[in-house]
Amino acid sequence: MLNRFAWTLIIGTTTIGAALAQQPPANPNAPSNPAVTMPSPSGAAPVVTAPAAGANSFTETQAKTRLENQGFTAVSGLTKDKDGIWRGMGTKGGRSMSVSVDYQGNIVEK
Repeated sequence: MLNRFAWTLIIGTTTIGAALAQQPPANPNAPSNPAVTMPSPSGAAPVVTAPAAGANSFTETQAKTRLENQGFTAVSGLTKDKDGIWRGMGTKGGRSMSVSVDYQGNIVEK
């Protein structure tokens, strides 16, 4: 017969184990350098000022579609660089500019 301490230990260990099992595992391949962000003036979502390097799983078509969904037209020359960032050219508001899409899907225009 188990004493009260043993039951407490068993139940506590089981509860902790169950809680930890519900947490998604950390991505061991995620880079430790998140995108550089600055708060927006209106308090909305932060504005990304530099693309973050990382293993990018977007295809060229997905990167282009993401840019087009943000109002870019004439998206061309998309190539993925050594840091996993899609870079190319696009037009927005009548201006042609360099654009990039990082592994997080952030779009940076220059």
